[in-house]
Amino acid sequence: MDRICPAGTSTTARAGPASGSSPPASAASSASLAAGIGTRAATSRYGGAVYATVPASAFGLAVEPRHYPGLIAAGRAVKAALAGSDLARHPTDERLSGVYGTILYDDLGDRPDGPHQRNVTVFADGEVDRSPCGSGTCARVALLFADGRLMPGRVLRHDSIVGSSFTARVAGQRPEGVICEVDGTAYRTGEHRFVLDPRDDLGTGFVLR
Repeated sequence: MDRICPAGTSTTARAGPASGSSPPASAASSASLAAGIGTRAATSRYGGAVYATVPASAFGLAVEPRHYPGLIAAGRAVKAALAGSDLARHPTDERLSGVYGTILYDDLGDRPDGPHQRNVTVFADGEVDRSPCGSGTCARVALLFADGRLMPGRVLRHDSIVGSSFTARVAGQRPEGVICEVDGTAYRTGEHRFVLDPRDDLGTGFVLR
């Protein structure tokens, strides 16, 4: 779910730094759900994904493994409540409309260089991202920038429910949103060789429209 444009690579099998930047991400307006929970949505255009974000505390939860079932239920409830709403519409491409996932987060305050948050991203049919979520992190960057908490030069530390971390920052600004840069670590997990058989009529793909 997280497509990034690599800014650094490692040629060894060991863990190494990995970073990526996104096309513009933008924040949308606040909305009040039927359950009375305030939420906001952000559009991360590099993933083409609309995320709704809400503090986990609004559900009486914390982003901790012991609250895992409740967090999934909350994520599904928020997604369902926003289905078909203006907040779920992509600003420029209707084909990308619809809430892709719900980010439930704990705000851990500010470090000297910027905000510190922990989140869980619930997407698809109650699936949970093990990482802090690359496109979701860009959505949080857009919202924190709109709130004045993550200005250029400051860094967001974004932790996941299992303790992994990304750092993210505003790398640039455009009229349609902010450019986010996300840093983490990557591990080599395998290799794959692609082969194009010249006898395969569909080997290069097909177009239906």
